[in-house]
Amino acid sequence: MTRIPYTLDQDNPAASPIGLILLQTDETLEPEFSQYFSDRAFPIHVTRIPSGVEVTKDSLAEMETALPAAARLLPSARPYRVIGYGCTSASSVIGSDRVAQLVKQTCDTAEVTNPLLAATACAKELGVSKFALLSPYIEEVNIPLRKAFSENGISTDIFGTFGEAEEAKVARISEQSIIEAACRLGSDPSVDAIFLSCTNLRTYAAIPQIRKKTGKPVLSSNQSLAWHMQRLNSIN
Repeated sequence: MTRIPYTLDQDNPAASPIGLILLQTDETLEPEFSQYFSDRAFPIHVTRIPSGVEVTKDSLAEMETALPAAARLLPSARPYRVIGYGCTSASSVIGSDRVAQLVKQTCDTAEVTNPLLAATACAKELGVSKFALLSPYIEEVNIPLRKAFSENGISTDIFGTFGEAEEAKVARISEQSIIEAACRLGSDPSVDAIFLSCTNLRTYAAIPQIRKKTGKPVLSSNQSLAWHMQRLNSIN
């Protein structure tokens, strides 16, 4: 065997990595992030967390115990500027502060965010506080989500759901169904923005069409999370 010498490249301190914790059943967030971060100069490292085939309050709560192990699987050679936990509904059940605490137990990161926290920050940035909320979830999941938004100063009095628990079906709800439902809810004059909840809901291409039809700001779990992670990354 011939041992061959090598040199090491230096890490770019201006391009620190960001991390993403995806649900095992999520088929949408990762490809949509490749669109939102297409011009990035920094790496995005991804890990997965066990999640139920169906979205129920119990399956969401179970992720609390799995978060530290999932975060531990992210590459640890460099500290992170921000880690995103990709589940809107679980963040409402577990709580944003608790999510951050659990991730930081096993991962060196300056910030932790999630779609619920990100959507709240995005709404504040836009100066809006009345969402027309479109959800794919069953009612036991919708209740804590709407409660969490209310506690953060965002009303969701105008609300509609596809009522689907199975993740594989949520990931395949048609773009046209999303556009039609969002426009129907968003046409109510009492709301000043539309929020499309769930990281497994395919919203990237739907957002500009809904915005054009309603004339109102349109946010989604994935768009909000990407925006907030970019913002936290630039601040740090």
